[in-house]
Amino acid sequence: MASQCEVCGKGTQVGHSISHSHIRTKRSWKPNIQKVRVRNEKGTPSTVNVCTRCMKANKVIRAY
Repeated sequence: MASQCEVCGKGTQVGHSISHSHIRTKRSWKPNIQKVRVRNEKGTPSTVNVCTRCMKANKVIRAY
């Protein structure tokens, strides 16, 4: 599944995981991306990858 939101552009963030002994290893944080059927400008349904924060903020109109 894609790791980038098609509405807001939110993608994978990278950083370090720091252990108790302060050893740093690479890790990543991925957004919660869902495949959702939405209505576009013409009113026809299409499938897009949207993060759950955009869905909660009503930035997309779901097609049922």
